[in-house]
Amino acid sequence: MNTLIAIGSLGILVLLLEVFGARKTIIPVTIIGLLATLGISLGGFCTESGPASFFNNTIIEDKFSMGFSSLFILLTIFIVLMSSDFYHQEQKKLSDYITVKVLLLFGGVAMVSFGNLATYFVGIEILSIALYILAASKPTNVKSNEAGMKYFLMGAFASGFLLFGIALIYGATGSFDMSTIHEAGMSANVEDWFYIGLAMVSVAMFFKIAAAPFHMWAPDVYEGAPALSTALMSTLAKVIAIGGFYRLIEGTYGNFSDNFISTLIIVSILSMIVGNVMALRQVNVKRMLAYSGISHAGFMLMSLLAVPNGASNLLYYATAYSVAGIAAFAVIIAITKDKDNENIENFNGLGKSNPMMAIALTLSLLSMAGIPILAGFFGKVFLFGQMLEMGYTTLVIVAVINSIISVGYYFKLILAMFTKQATDEPTQFSSIYSIVAIIATIINLAIGLFPDLVLKLI
Repeated sequence: MNTLIAIGSLGILVLLLEVFGARKTIIPVTIIGLLATLGISLGGFCTESGPASFFNNTIIEDKFSMGFSSLFILLTIFIVLMSSDFYHQEQKKLSDYITVKVLLLFGGVAMVSFGNLATYFVGIEILSIALYILAASKPTNVKSNEAGMKYFLMGAFASGFLLFGIALIYGATGSFDMSTIHEAGMSANVEDWFYIGLAMVSVAMFFKIAAAPFHMWAPDVYEGAPALSTALMSTLAKVIAIGGFYRLIEGTYGNFSDNFISTLIIVSILSMIVGNVMALRQVNVKRMLAYSGISHAGFMLMSLLAVPNGASNLLYYATAYSVAGIAAFAVIIAITKDKDNENIENFNGLGKSNPMMAIALTLSLLSMAGIPILAGFFGKVFLFGQMLEMGYTTLVIVAVINSIISVGYYFKLILAMFTKQATDEPTQFSSIYSIVAIIATIINLAIGLFPDLVLKLI
């Protein structure tokens, strides 16, 4: 609860700094505030007390919420750091951009801390509205306008499914409280529309994590949105959605039918195959990473099959994926910030012109591909091992094949950096991108070498 209060207060403080003309202090104050909030969130692991509930069980604070909240805050720190340079020509709007990102974080933390479906709906709507704004935050750019409109229309459609699903769950259980819903879900006498409601809510969440076949908006939105907004959607927003989805499934966990489990498996497989196959055809790096994100959504969906015992593996995989994504986007934004496009040829010769950035991007891509000793490799090992123990052998075989396929398009970018000659003069950019890329890469290596740093949190 203290984490939510701190984040909400920080959002208000950022607006007040603008009102009182302290615009230059917005980024430093936000970073300090987020670091303090991260300390509050991680501090919860040092207490001996168990899960705590607040406001009549609408907010739950436990290891799951603290672990995912800490990840969300860390990713937001990286995003805000990059904002200092990305928005340097839009200083008058800086407070707006930072406030939207902080409030997006508020919605994300609410989504993994809810004990009531009303809280969950409010959290996901705060998240969604912030994303609509960020996707269309360049009003003079046609692609940004298109991205914002597409995301808004699809998001509104998904919100309708979510709200109708929640209404059906309420009709079947007579409560929005997750403890009551859990008891009803465990009962063999629960009404059939409970499962219909759960299916509709699942459809909404499939959209939020860009899982196939609900992914059609993602490539266009990722390509058209400003690069920093794409970085946020690809990393922070995706892991918020999958964390909230897991919490929802765990809270309603009961006598799930074979059809529901089969649907999860089919969506997971489709996401991996569609994401990887389509990524092979892309020349735009942002669009390639959009399809890569779809495939990773498929991998993370596998953890839902292990409810209620898949939380630690999901947190580890989400951390490995999102931290690698942040490092990759830090390099991509730095290289393409002043270019007309984000095509692969922009990275030709980067290994010679800027070896540090090239190495950071290479390591992040190799991590997402699942190459040892990086965190992405161990994320897949832990997840696949758990699936094998549960008997999902075919699913694991498909996942391994898709991991091999992913190496193909990641290496397209790596080969461009180290084997091709640069077509333009070396790009000059702010050192903040190098700092973010290096720190994120170090974190990736650290949790790869010491996975218990994350696995033991939940």
